[in-house]
Amino acid sequence: MYERIKLLRTEQLHMTQTEFGEALGVKRDVINNIENNRLKNPEKQEPIYRLMCEKFNVSEEWLRTGEGEMFVPLTKNQLITEFAADLVMEDNTFKKRLFEALAKLNESEWEVLEKLADSLIKKD
Repeated sequence: MYERIKLLRTEQLHMTQTEFGEALGVKRDVINNIENNRLKNPEKQEPIYRLMCEKFNVSEEWLRTGEGEMFVPLTKNQLITEFAADLVMEDNTFKKRLFEALAKLNESEWEVLEKLADSLIKKD
């Protein structure tokens, strides 16, 4: 499990031990001790393991056993929520301007847009 935690942090999240610890509310030393299997009472770290899974959408089965996928697949609503949260943080990007324009559409304009999208799909 300790190797998988380090793999998650470095290869997938590209975080330092300090950044990872801050995201979980612990100090870098705690993360260092976990990754190097230097815990005297590993069972006391159970809340951190559960928090890792929740915060980073990691499969608890993968974290504990190495079986299955590393990440739990996101639902459509979760994908949209994450995308929208990212948009809020962006400045004047095309994606943000596009979604601001879409947010202003009324129902009849949505219908026109849907017909346009349908016609573009049929052309392919």
